This record gives sequence, structure tokens and C-alpha cells, in this order.
Amino acid sequence: MTTSRIINFNPGPAALPLPVLEEIREELLNYKGAGMSILEMSHRAKEFEAILNDAIARTRRLLALDERFHVVFLQGGATLQFSMVPMNFLADNRSADYVNTGTWSTNAIKEARVLGKPIRVAASSEESRFTRIPHPIAFSPDAVYAHITSNNTIRGTQYASVPDTGGVPLVADMSSDIMSRPFDPGPFGLIYAGAQKNIGPAGVTLVIVREDLLARVPDNLPVMLKYTTYTAKNSLYNTPPCFAIYTVQLVLKWIEEAVGGLAKMDAVNRRKAGLLYSRIDGSGGFYRGTAEAGSRSLMNVTFRLPSEELEKRFIEEAARTGFGGLKGHRSVGGCRASIYNAVPLEGVQALADFMGEFARRNG
Repeated sequence: MTTSRIINFNPGPAALPLPVLEEIREELLNYKGAGMSILEMSHRAKEFEAILNDAIARTRRLLALDERFHVVFLQGGATLQFSMVPMNFLADNRSADYVNTGTWSTNAIKEARVLGKPIRVAASSEESRFTRIPHPIAFSPDAVYAHITSNNTIRGTQYASVPDTGGVPLVADMSSDIMSRPFDPGPFGLIYAGAQKNIGPAGVTLVIVREDLLARVPDNLPVMLKYTTYTAKNSLYNTPPCFAIYTVQLVLKWIEEAVGGLAKMDAVNRRKAGLLYSRIDGSGGFYRGTAEAGSRSLMNVTFRLPSEELEKRFIEEAARTGFGGLKGHRSVGGCRASIYNAVPLEGVQALADFMGEFARRNG
């Protein structure tokens, strides 16, 4: 870590691994002897095709995906997926279940309803101001799919394990915790993740879709809104976000080769989260976590201080000390440390130390 770089706790676009940034810098003007930058290269070039296929292969290995799953790269962020999912899978007026755990799942529900799709909110934690993950959840056995948001960046909650849908395919927005821990992909019909929080820069969305769900895609959708368009053309129907995919490929290589895979990534992430939650819980009430203990996120640690004035001072002093991105989301206020994969353990330790010192001076 160079002295001019902050410790980046931004919620998205978020930190990228320093070795990845250094490799991008090294290759920016002349990618592997091609005589041009990735930014200038045709998406039909053999060099980019190799990048794309490597990103797909690494996704398959890291997530242990079998041959039923397609891996594609789209644009439009997770927000476009809020409408694409019901457009593709609810064509015959059958219903889907949604679990509402905060802003992003609320928006997914709204988009499905804008399209006039019949959906059911199977569970919600709105009554507790989204401070927890609902449990138990009574999914309908007749639902075409069950939609969840696996990690909630604004409220700082996360599913500790994959919920049991009784065989109904899960559809998950994993934008903020994809590639942070191992999980069984078997129950999932579709996973989508905007890259800019945990696996890359803004501009590309990773979509993993199971073959059996593709049979539901109607013919009368616009071509760019059908999943089959992307699976049939290996994400190359039109010009994809090449540079963003290249960066995702480098991040996946870093996770697989430098970190050693998702089990080791998960262990590091749990250590990082433990440092901050221990500091919060051991502060004698000076810091107050906003998520219930059993629902706490390993990616986004949200907390409040005794007053908004102290929160403002905390964020300002933290910024002067070299910690960036600690202001909570504008809809809820408070403070938030987003400790995605690329945020180093020593950076989180430094923040925990700063929090302890700030509490001693201001408590």
C-alpha cells in the first residue's frame, strides 16, 4: 500500500486489490505485446476472447458451478436485473416470491410490480426497520422462483446461510457479497451481481443462470433484455464492457491464486468483520451496531455514535487519518465500513484501533 492511498471503505464503487491495480497500470498501454490497450481492443480480438473465457472459467471454479449453469456478463447493473428477472421468467402469469430486507429488495419488488407481474412478498423485516433477516420464511411451493438480496449494504444485514425454499429456484442479488465466501450453487436458478462492490469496477454485471430457467424466456422480449441472447453468444452479442470484464478477470485471478479460493477469502473476511464488531460491542455503548447480531453483514459494518455531531466528527477525523468512505448511506445516516474482499486486514485493524482511540477521547 503506497503512502498516498487511503484505506478505502467506500460501499461501491469500492476498493480493488492493489496487485490488480498495479497489473492494470503495467498493461494499460500495451496489453501483452498487442501494441494497444485493452481500452482500444476489439471485443472480437483473440486477446479479449481469452480474457472473457478465463473470467468465465475462474467463476466456474471458484463457485463450483456444474454444466447446468451459464456465466455471462451484462450491462445495466443489478438495477436492470430487477426488471429482467420477472420479464424473462414470469411470462405466463405464474407468481414469484420475494423477501424484502431493505432498499434493494424493495426496489426489485417495485420493478416487478411496475411490469404488472404477480408476485408475493413471502417475508419482510420492514417492521424492524430492516435490522434483521426474516426467519423462518414460508415460501410458496408454486412459485416460479424466490428472490432474495443476500447482503444488504445500507442496513448492514446478510443471510448467514442459503434459505430453504423447498425446491423453488432461488434468484439472488449478490452484488455486495459475491465471491466473499463459499456456498452451494445447487438451489439457485439465477445469481446476479453488479461488479463494483466486490469483484470489479462499475459497468459490468455478472449473471449466472441455470439452463432449465432459460426455457421460460419468452420470444417477444427485446433482444437485449433476454438472457438467451447472452448465453447463446457468450456475452458477445454486442460490444460488452471489455475493460470492466478484464478487471473482473484479474480480481478473480487474485482471489483464486493469491488468496487461495473462497474458503480462505471467507476466513479473512470473518477476521476483518470480527475486529470491527468486537470494537463496537466492547465500547460500552459508545458505538452501537444497527443490525441485529444474528443478521450482521460480513461486508458492510453499520453503526451509530451517541450523537450526529460525534458521527460527523468521527467521519472527518477518520478522513484526515486516511480512512475513506465511512459515512453511512444518506437514507439512514450513521457510519458504515464496507470491508469487501479487497480491503486489507491491516487496514481494518487500523480502523478498529482508530475507533478505540476516538472513543477514549470522546466517550
